[in-house]
Amino acid sequence: MGKNKLKRFAENETFENLIQPSFDKVFNTDYPLKGNWNKQFFKNQNPIILELGCGKGEYSVGLARMFPNKNFIGIDIKGARLWRGAKTALEDGLKNVGFIRTRIDHIKSFFAPNEVDEIWVTFPDPQPRPSKATKRLTSSRFLNYYANFLKPNGVIHLKTDNQMLHQYTKALVEQNNLKMHVCTNDLYAEVSDDPILGIKTFYEQQFLEQGLPITYIKFELSHGGPFHEPIIK
Repeated sequence: MGKNKLKRFAENETFENLIQPSFDKVFNTDYPLKGNWNKQFFKNQNPIILELGCGKGEYSVGLARMFPNKNFIGIDIKGARLWRGAKTALEDGLKNVGFIRTRIDHIKSFFAPNEVDEIWVTFPDPQPRPSKATKRLTSSRFLNYYANFLKPNGVIHLKTDNQMLHQYTKALVEQNNLKMHVCTNDLYAEVSDDPILGIKTFYEQQFLEQGLPITYIKFELSHGGPFHEPIIK
């Protein structure tokens, strides 16, 4: 392991805005902040928005700057990446953004019913093999997780360069009769002046430099499920 990673891991331990629970604190058990994020972590009653697979936290930090009256939590398993987002937030004095280092499989352990208003999924691993479909962060498995804590009609956003994941998610939304707000397979050809959609992650910059179109879907969990996998011919 490189010295930079070791240094970042050590510095992560000092960040008050980064939660790094051990496995036994979240596996099939509730983390102490579950149901208490507003009261104990943010110390306000503002809406909570998640960024899943947040990487370096560009969306969490960018949205926190834009919306000081909302709270943002970035979640990822990669500590060296989270270091960048957490450090930037601290350096900029952003009190409305925090980070969790954990597997998103454990997300139900962190949030109580109706605790979260909105979810962003930004350039996740597309898990292209059909046998890995349930690992996709927009799969029916994960939507059933999200329904446990997302407020009624809560919105989910997906930005990805991966056309397969885009089409899969579109089919899943249609299969489960969920309300689609926006669906485009070439975001910047259609939208060029939206400051929220214009936030670019590290990976998005790389994809754009390769000339890949960025796709975007915005939909809502317009019912509580259960949700089922799409039938893709």
